[in-house]
Amino acid sequence: MAHVSGHSARTDKNLTRMTSLKDILIRRIALQGPISIADYMAECLMHPQHGYYQSATVFGAGGDFVTAPEVSQMFGEILGLWCADRWIAMGRPNKFYFTELGPGRGTLMADMLRATRSVAGFHEAARIVFVEASAQMKAQQAEKVPGASWHSRFADVPEGPTILIANEFFDALPIHQFEKLDDRWLERAVAAEDSGAALTPALIHAGAQLALVPDHIKSAPNGSVAEVCPAGLTVAGDIAARLSAHGGAALVIDYGYASSAAGDSFQALKAHRYVDPYAEPGHADLTAHVAFDQLAAAAESKGAKTFGAIPQGAFLMAAGIGARAQQLAAGSDPAGQRRILGELKRLTAADEMGTLFKVLAIQSTALPSAPGF
Repeated sequence: MAHVSGHSARTDKNLTRMTSLKDILIRRIALQGPISIADYMAECLMHPQHGYYQSATVFGAGGDFVTAPEVSQMFGEILGLWCADRWIAMGRPNKFYFTELGPGRGTLMADMLRATRSVAGFHEAARIVFVEASAQMKAQQAEKVPGASWHSRFADVPEGPTILIANEFFDALPIHQFEKLDDRWLERAVAAEDSGAALTPALIHAGAQLALVPDHIKSAPNGSVAEVCPAGLTVAGDIAARLSAHGGAALVIDYGYASSAAGDSFQALKAHRYVDPYAEPGHADLTAHVAFDQLAAAAESKGAKTFGAIPQGAFLMAAGIGARAQQLAAGSDPAGQRRILGELKRLTAADEMGTLFKVLAIQSTALPSAPGF
């Protein structure tokens, strides 16, 4: 996600200077010692003044990255029809919470709503809910989707039948990283250089989160790196519990592993390029690959049924995006046809988003099998 972070001024000995997030973190480390990568990610992305999502131009060609809804309207249309199918399978409840986690600019929800206009009763039943913590993002979403309501956490969304979409949400949740040295796991952390001028990686004693790392990863050889996302496991479990209690379905789309393994996927992205994650805190998007098997296990432990994760390209093709592309191309001029085919390739091809991105469905056990899987 992209960004220019804002700075707050403070007065120091009658001199006014800009205080950056880097300054704040270096002072915190000087007082408290190194911080976990999870704490570092949380501050960099969501600090109320300097966080990446609070002040930056995140999405699109002028931002730091492009998400699938920004690539093509077809992505949201296919997901919208999937949601309508699940609503019908639920028995067409006259009220359900149509929920999106981390909805970006609102483009995906707008496309899903447009694609489902002709589904009788769907819009009347839908209560559109965005789970979003960024004030600047909320303003953009309100323009695209009038009538939505907002909550900062999924736990605050009213209970009831739910259809939920999370596209590139889990990758931005804070991770803990561990490194195996001399047959013991240490936690990767963020420290300040002796000069106090820069942030640098460090190793500290492993915290309790190490217990969440699967055993098959813990047995990896010395030099290996393990990652775990406690926040992601909690949210997946909460979604599953909600669906099990009240009925519904969820789709999680993100880049990551169908089967998690040891490895370092922590990265920073700025202006569509990878950058040093410690160089400019608050000015770059920080993410890590999603461990879909761990999310599925967390969901199943709360009584839900899961499908996938499968590659995004395979899911979209099975769900009908090829036919939709042909339909759009038939009504377009040659330039439009080339654009539509280019968008289809971007979303589904193995060398584009088609394989790296995965799709996981979570459903109440009362529903028939999820389409597309």
